[in-house]
Amino acid sequence: MISKTLIIYEYQILYKILSEIYEHLNFQILYVDKKKFQELDLDKFENYLIVSSVKYTDLKNNFVLENLPIKLDKLIQIININFLKTSFIKKSDVKISKYKLDLNSRKIILNNLSLSLTEKEVETIIFIKSKDYVTIKELQNNVWGYTSNLETHTVETHIYRLRKKMKDKFGDDEFIKNSQKGYRIN
Repeated sequence: MISKTLIIYEYQILYKILSEIYEHLNFQILYVDKKKFQELDLDKFENYLIVSSVKYTDLKNNFVLENLPIKLDKLIQIININFLKTSFIKKSDVKISKYKLDLNSRKIILNNLSLSLTEKEVETIIFIKSKDYVTIKELQNNVWGYTSNLETHTVETHIYRLRKKMKDKFGDDEFIKNSQKGYRIN
């Protein structure tokens, strides 16, 4: 199954060229004009790129084919590199409640606000998100690599600091909740 789709946006000559060598490509190609694009459901594509002859700021995953003429093997290389970039970016963003967690930059984002996190804070958030409730012991074992001399205060202090950062930046004092069952992301 081919999971990559190159959407060629109002660039008919490129579509014709790639159609001729379609059987040698490792991605699907689809030509759309402005009208077809408005009807297109991009969510159905696992990994897509939109290539055009001009930059459209309102298009996501769009790259412009510039510096023409270009050799065909170079063109395919550029397309594949852009697929890799898109895939990398897509995998780096994790939805956490109402926030977006960017694993590459280690920032948690809500609307236009962002907060830088430490590596341990990111690991803590990801681990807590992975379960309904997480105990201090589970955090010690899985995030801190439990050692017998690690006190529970280490985990509690990190959680306290993370909660404080979230409250100070986003006004959210409900991000990480604690109950008898353990911690959870609200």
